[in-house]
Amino acid sequence: MAGVRIVIIARHGESTLNEVGRVNGDPAVEVLLTQRGVEESRLLGLQLRNVPLDACVHTAFGRTRQTADAALGGRGVPLFEEPLLNDIDIGDLEGESIQSYRAYKRAHTRDDAFPGGESLNDAARRYARAFKRIVAGPHEHVLVVCHEIPLRYALNGALGSDQFDGPVHELGNAQPFLFTAEALTRAVETMRRLAPEPADAPRGT
Repeated sequence: MAGVRIVIIARHGESTLNEVGRVNGDPAVEVLLTQRGVEESRLLGLQLRNVPLDACVHTAFGRTRQTADAALGGRGVPLFEEPLLNDIDIGDLEGESIQSYRAYKRAHTRDDAFPGGESLNDAARRYARAFKRIVAGPHEHVLVVCHEIPLRYALNGALGSDQFDGPVHELGNAQPFLFTAEALTRAVETMRRLAPEPADAPRGT
């Protein structure tokens, strides 16, 4: 098998919580797309209509599956769930305002876990493992529908940035970004440099 050549990564369409500025890090909490989000997802599908796709990877969050379904309806592209790309587990901040989330980030380091959740660096390590798995997979052309943060980390990582949140920061919903296998591998290497595994962590992919 040839292995991955192109990975297209997109954030999900606008969700009901995006619309009201609240955060969700628990996939068990149902958060659906708005009508605008459905339309954004269909437009994503139109943009990709003439691109060959062997697989679509989405997260455990319903809004990413809903986006994938709306974008790829009728194409017969197999869907795969990858929980390693889930949005950050924000624990006790579930459902709080985006301002509260950002205030916590400003007041803590990337290694400080959200109360009842995980840290930003924990999430970055998950994303690195997920993207490495996708690059090593058997499919040549893959669509990934995930969340803003893993997409942001991938874009900044591919640039070799010295920070996760820049120079690329805010990203719109359902916009496709293309990566070669080499670019996504470079992103993985940058993530691992900026958020190395703890010395006592078990080795794995």
